[in-house]
Amino acid sequence: MSNTPHTLGEEFPGKLDAIHALKATDARFARVLDEYDEVNDQIHRAETRIDTVSEEAETALRKRRLALKDAIAQALAG
Repeated sequence: MSNTPHTLGEEFPGKLDAIHALKATDARFARVLDEYDEVNDQIHRAETRIDTVSEEAETALRKRRLALKDAIAQALAG
């Protein structure tokens, strides 16, 4: 989706090359990235009222995005 906030490039400035390299060599990391993008798109669609979701569901999505972001940061650090 274009103009979606919280893209990996925004969340991890200067780390896109490392993200792509790790994605190419680690299938688990690639799945985490795919899930991050999917959850981030769901949040964006909820925020822009394209999809109607409950406040609780949106909060759960935000928590999941944060957990995935933490997993990405940990993989990049290690």
